[in-house]
Amino acid sequence: MSAPSDSPDDIRLRSEIDRSLRHPVMFFFTSGAAWLAVAILLGIISSAKVHSPGFWDSCPWMTYGRVQPAHETALVYGWGCQAAFGMIIWLMSRLSRQPCRNAGTILMAGHVWNLALSLGVIGILAGGGTGMPWMEMPSFAWIPMLLSYIAITIWSMVQFKVRPQGHTYISQWYLMAALIWFPWFFGSAHFLVHGFSGSPLGAAGVNAWFHSAMLLLFFAPVAIGMAYYLVPKVTGRPVYNYALSLIGFWSLAIIAPWAGLQKLTGAPIPNFLPYLGAFAAILFAVPAAVAGINLLKTAAADGETVNVSPTLRFTVWGLVFLLALGAASLLLNSPGIATVTQFTIANYGFDVLGVYGFFSFVAFGAIYFIVPRITRREWLSRRLIKWHFFVSIYGVISIVVVTLFGALMQGVAQETTYDSLWYNASSTVYPYAVLNTVAWCFLLISNFFFFIHLTLMWLRLGRRSSHPTLLVHRHSGSPHGPEGDIDNTGTASAH
Repeated sequence: MSAPSDSPDDIRLRSEIDRSLRHPVMFFFTSGAAWLAVAILLGIISSAKVHSPGFWDSCPWMTYGRVQPAHETALVYGWGCQAAFGMIIWLMSRLSRQPCRNAGTILMAGHVWNLALSLGVIGILAGGGTGMPWMEMPSFAWIPMLLSYIAITIWSMVQFKVRPQGHTYISQWYLMAALIWFPWFFGSAHFLVHGFSGSPLGAAGVNAWFHSAMLLLFFAPVAIGMAYYLVPKVTGRPVYNYALSLIGFWSLAIIAPWAGLQKLTGAPIPNFLPYLGAFAAILFAVPAAVAGINLLKTAAADGETVNVSPTLRFTVWGLVFLLALGAASLLLNSPGIATVTQFTIANYGFDVLGVYGFFSFVAFGAIYFIVPRITRREWLSRRLIKWHFFVSIYGVISIVVVTLFGALMQGVAQETTYDSLWYNASSTVYPYAVLNTVAWCFLLISNFFFFIHLTLMWLRLGRRSSHPTLLVHRHSGSPHGPEGDIDNTGTASAH
């Protein structure tokens, strides 16, 4: 089914939507990219301290116990959440065919989010961290962040409510689910941990559930929903199997909330809870495989476009990382392997695969698609995009392979050194930590290209061109890439 030609009203509506969202979307993307640079710098320092503990030991703020959680916090809340906010408000407006009427409120909430996050990261580096992964910030930060989130996303829910009657796209299913799930698990977890002075064991269980929910119930649905929009839109082809997309959504909604407590295997809690969490984490491979294969089959129908489009190249690799994330979840939570890797760097490698591999690559693809439309400029250089892509690929794959393989070696050493000192086991990770530091340096280089390029676009210094920025010298199509009828993606895919 081919896309119908755009009417002048459709073109004006899209232009109005993009113009209304230019400032909040660009704010989230550029501030997120800045936080990504901070996260990578902190990642380099923390990784260096694993193999060289004396590195920067003169500064008490730069101990491993402070830098590592600050690095993860900046990556998750500085880059990940803000990239997700930008994608959500733009895509929901586009699919709901409603311009944004509250850009000022969203911008103000975004500034509050960044202020609370900045104070939280400073609090971690000053020694006020909680010791719970992805919940490390001092308790004062979570209430303004939750209120900011509500102010940022409530307008997307309103736009969904007042959208024209008709087909509800699968992308909207995923986005609405993420919008509803986030305040549920974020508010519940922080309220239970910071609002009650319960047992440390209970707090550890809530933290484990929250950590899993943040990845599977927020980052995953936002990225999958964005991919379900980008792949059919850029290729101009319907989703390979629309029924599969619904199966993937409902399997994620049913399975993901139960994961997390497998990280407490061996703790003094009811035995069925870690097994239930491990079973859910293993089953996450199902929605990951369904979404990944469905969208890769869609993209494979137009391999030439994948080759030349920056958006599709990043998005397709993000989907490849989604399949790898499902496979890693299955393997790392299998009983035989989980007992070996439970106290190793495997969890960190899994987080990097999810946040920087899967989610971030889809976010990069979305940024390369969205920014020219809201700035009415084209990207300045295909070379900068290529450098960003290839160096990011090498960096992410290196970190994931090094941490997961190093975790196996570290786990085996732990199992065989009961009578030896612990550092004999931990020393096995030394060469992998060195390689991990080098990989983060590669990512710092790639993010430098990306941040400079994005900042120039925000300043509206991009090319005034009649051709899109493609990864080849040949040009074709409209100034802002293949747009098509916005209804075609969902309607055509339903047949």
